[in-house]
This record gives sequence, structure tokens and C-alpha cells, in this order.
Amino acid sequence: MNGTQLKNNVKLSSKYLDVTYINNKTGTEVIALQNINLDIKEGEFICIVGPSGCGKTTFLNTVAGLLKPSRGTISLDNQEVDGPGKDRAMVFQTPSLFPWRTVMANVLYGIEVQKRVSNETKKKAQDYISMVGLKGYEHHYPHELSGGMQQRVNLARALTVDPSLLLLDEPFSALDAQTREFMQEELLRIWSETKKTSLFITHQIDEAIYLADRVFVFGARPGRVVDIVDINIPRPRDLNIKRDPKFLHLIDHIWSIIEKESAKQGFQ
Repeated sequence: MNGTQLKNNVKLSSKYLDVTYINNKTGTEVIALQNINLDIKEGEFICIVGPSGCGKTTFLNTVAGLLKPSRGTISLDNQEVDGPGKDRAMVFQTPSLFPWRTVMANVLYGIEVQKRVSNETKKKAQDYISMVGLKGYEHHYPHELSGGMQQRVNLARALTVDPSLLLLDEPFSALDAQTREFMQEELLRIWSETKKTSLFITHQIDEAIYLADRVFVFGARPGRVVDIVDINIPRPRDLNIKRDPKFLHLIDHIWSIIEKESAKQGFQ
């Protein structure tokens, strides 16, 4: 099956999705997500942006199976999501590495939990460590690595379990601006090699445009999809593309939507 055929297949589907919860302080019901309908195709890189509190991470956690829908469904590979599963792997804002484990041991952790450690999976772990640019650091501990290097370990750990869907929750938000841009470029390189279907949450509009095939813009709470922006910028992409007029126009377009939605929440 070629790449074009893959991208015509729906990998993740959300139908009429609502997520509500009870505010512990007030006892009132809060609608976090409302009527989310979207499809993500095999091999796509999708980014979600929107105002603070619009439910981006809530949606990601629902896809991960950590939250239950109040209405509607999420399906992955035509199977309804009803809890966490080994077909999904999460890369969090902070690396969440075990300080007493080496790089290799941290990368193998997910495989150990799934009881799938073998010579083949150990080789796969080594391959991903090399892919993320950490060859030679296999026996180092997290405290010996920079923040960017720790996130590379986190990414290698997620890839080693060979998930059907890669979930990334603002993985570069704790990094300095220069390292963050470098990691964006590295992530695209890694994605181009693995072609893992990826769902990436970010507050940075330029980051979303640089990484994504499409950007889903969520509106003010209750979170919902207010626009889907196709990023018709050829790949591979160099960081210099961020200065291109077409790129800047996309930033202005998405920002104007978020600005209007933020005003509904009283952020202006």
C-alpha cells in the first residue's frame, strides 16, 4: 500500500463527542467538549490549537482513554476506544523519566510493562535511540541530559512500543525558544521516517503550522471544532519557511479565529 492510499484511510474518528465533568467546588456540571466530529487519516500529522481552557488536552486524554465520553464515540482503527491501550502512546509536557534508569532502560520501560522484551524489541529501542539523535548516550542517566535530550528519550520510548497513534501534549512547552525550534525540526525528521499518525497539542500557532498537515482550531468552552485549516506547504519543511508570506498569512488566519473565540471567554 502506497502513502497516498494510507492517507485515504481513516485512522481516528470522533463522532458527536461530548465530555462533561462536575466542578468539585461548585458542584455544577461543566461541558468541556461539545459535539466534536472529526476524522484523522492514516499517516497524518494533526495539530490542535485554541484558546486556553478550550478542551485541547481533554480531547487528547479522551483519545488516550483516560477520560470517558459523556456522549458520542471515539474510534481508532474502527474499534471504539473504551480505555487506555497499547495502540496509543503519549508524549507529555515533561519527560517523566525514571531518574534511576539509564536512557536505554527508560526507552524499554513501555515494552517491559507490556511484557514484550526480546532481542528484537531491544534492537528496535536502539534504533529509535539512534533516530532521535542519542546514539552514545544509552548508558547515561536523565540528570546527565539537557531538557531537549530528555524529551528525545521520551519520544523514543513512545515510538519503541510501536503505537498505532502517537499523542503529544505540548511536548516542547518547557524548552527554551531555540531548543524548541530545533526539536520541531527534529520531530518532523523523525515523523518523516516513521510516518506514525500523530496528534499534537500546542498553544503555539507557528509550531502547529510548521508541523501539521492540518490544524484543527478549537473554539471557546465548550470546546468544539470551529475551523480546519489545510497546511498546503510542501514537505520537507525547513525552519526558514516560518518567514514565508504564505506561512505568515496562515498565522494571521488562525490567530484571528482564536482572538474571536478568546473574546467570548473574556480574555480581551
